[in-house]
Amino acid sequence: MAKAIEPSTYRNGYCEPADNKAESLSEFRPENEGHYEVPPSTEILTSVAHNELGLNVHRSWPTLYDGTNSPHPLPKWWRPSSKVDVLICGDKAASPLIAGRADGVQPRFLEMLHSWGLASEVHEEGPLIERTAIYKDGRKLLFGRSHQSDSRYRGLHIITQGQLERIYIRDLMRHSTLVERSTVITDYKVDPLSASEATSHPIEATICNEKTGEKEIIQAKYLVGSDGAGSMIRKKLGVSFEGLSTDIYWGIMDCIFESDYPHAWVFGSVISSEHGGCVIIPREDGYIRLYTQLNLSTIRGATKSSQEQSKSFQEAGGRVDTSSIPPEEVLAQANRIFHPYKLKFAAPLSCHVHSVMGAFGLNASMMDSANLAWKLGLCTRNLADRSALAATYDQERRQHAQQIIRISGSYLRFVCQSEIPLAEFEHVGEPNGTAGIVKYDLGKDLDFLGQFFGRNGKFILGIDAPYPSSIISPVLCAEDSRRAIAPRNGVRAPNPRICFSANRTGYLYDALIGADLIHIVIFASDLQGPVRVALTEISRSLDSPEAFFQKYGATARFNLVVVAKCLPSELEQSFEEPKLASVRQHATMLYDDRAPDEDAHTVYEVNHAKGATVVIRPDLWVGTSVFLDEFERLGDYFGSWLLPVAQAKVDALNDRALMNGVVKTMGGVHEG
Repeated sequence: MAKAIEPSTYRNGYCEPADNKAESLSEFRPENEGHYEVPPSTEILTSVAHNELGLNVHRSWPTLYDGTNSPHPLPKWWRPSSKVDVLICGDKAASPLIAGRADGVQPRFLEMLHSWGLASEVHEEGPLIERTAIYKDGRKLLFGRSHQSDSRYRGLHIITQGQLERIYIRDLMRHSTLVERSTVITDYKVDPLSASEATSHPIEATICNEKTGEKEIIQAKYLVGSDGAGSMIRKKLGVSFEGLSTDIYWGIMDCIFESDYPHAWVFGSVISSEHGGCVIIPREDGYIRLYTQLNLSTIRGATKSSQEQSKSFQEAGGRVDTSSIPPEEVLAQANRIFHPYKLKFAAPLSCHVHSVMGAFGLNASMMDSANLAWKLGLCTRNLADRSALAATYDQERRQHAQQIIRISGSYLRFVCQSEIPLAEFEHVGEPNGTAGIVKYDLGKDLDFLGQFFGRNGKFILGIDAPYPSSIISPVLCAEDSRRAIAPRNGVRAPNPRICFSANRTGYLYDALIGADLIHIVIFASDLQGPVRVALTEISRSLDSPEAFFQKYGATARFNLVVVAKCLPSELEQSFEEPKLASVRQHATMLYDDRAPDEDAHTVYEVNHAKGATVVIRPDLWVGTSVFLDEFERLGDYFGSWLLPVAQAKVDALNDRALMNGVVKTMGGVHEG
């Protein structure tokens, strides 16, 4: 959020401003002597630079959000282990982000978050972006619908990174985990002799609390470095920082503005051939986040001093001394770009100045996390072949990251009217989707916009993000040219509307919940004819200890879903036959009752005579697919990267699944 929540009351059944804080917060009511005690809050300035209209503050609750930095006693349940499955090293911030950084999430981000039970809390936070306006030199280039997709979440949803962090923190606490604040990793070593043993903890890491100086040794199976551009972990591994630093810097202001610009509260860009560009992002409560390209002459001295002091300056993209650039100067530059339109402050602001970070950082990191989490989760529990599965993370995510840098870079050069060459990478594979670089030629604005959004519109929303062929999304052989479904292996799994019961409808993804479950979706037409014969064989396979379902963990590993062309009232009659009892026992039944031109079978282009079985990975990408009568072929697919589970362990896993539902966190995660 841009500012603290204003005092409000619901006395009339809806939210309206309260006369004072005492009306909205029980902590200020002296008659309240219950056992519960409202934790103390603090008000934090949202920026180091302010305007003449006053200061903007954000209200925070250290007991809830500051993890181990809480000034109050830690929860009794917090007993971190010194031996963990995965050690995750993030930044060393003392509290959640106050302001700045990311400001929107893509539909694909929300689709993955939905499988973890958190999407509604995120997408209901701020505005939905579904229009774009682009002006250049005072003339309208473009105004119309944008950010449209077939996802249930449609377009770009605005939410600040700080709010997202708080949502994640609350969810971690529900799973008895705190963020270890002000803590950094200072060193680590890997025992090569034990690294090949699945049950060992070959990594020994030293972490240090920068406030207390206290050090601790942590043993881990895996170490995940999320510690930023200057990552110590990356440097020690000798992984180079690929990319390109530019002399393009941005002043970022979160504020309520007054303006005669006709689309001041619409997402878009304002470009000046002479002065650069601005990007407008509507925020909550009438606020606007305005990115303003800064005049290089203004910041040349600030960047020089930073370069001299920091060896990591160019590698990390550069950091600017924000205190040397007042908000009035950023506003003056914005007015040069907006000319002939005018802007002025209408409320206190949060002001941030830093180098451009790219529009995809937060969303790409979500895809990175979703891709890595389920793979590490299986590997840490010795349920998957580490050498086969873990290697696919780099195969799948590196190419996508390189595409993001180059595609977003081409649009940045249009907004900034810059001819700086795009970053070049070694080993850039050919993308599988439609996204790609569109070269900007100065002066050919409409040509560029038409080609860029025509080719990259779905990529910008995260839904056109196909992965290259790998062991978990294998390329089809020549004999498999007649595919069971139209969506290719390695693409986003389509998410059609579906019926769950006589009282509920939803989307297919609503049945694909679970951070570490592999979803097997059976498209069974009307459950009759050749499809019924195939279902009988599938039912037999589900009970066989030699077949893949029982061999690799049954319902503790697989989420079986049947999509049938029938009504809920017709199901029991269709499954009266005892030979289908195992399918009925293990599967969630869904009813594909929409019109033939929009039902789930049509979306996946399933042959009603042959049916289809689709493997959808935990991160909601298509793994592979076969016709219904080829169900047993999935044994070879899973056998190439899953490990068999002993029967005793299968029973234990099934008991855990029944008692606890979906397990959302992977093993023992020690947050540093």
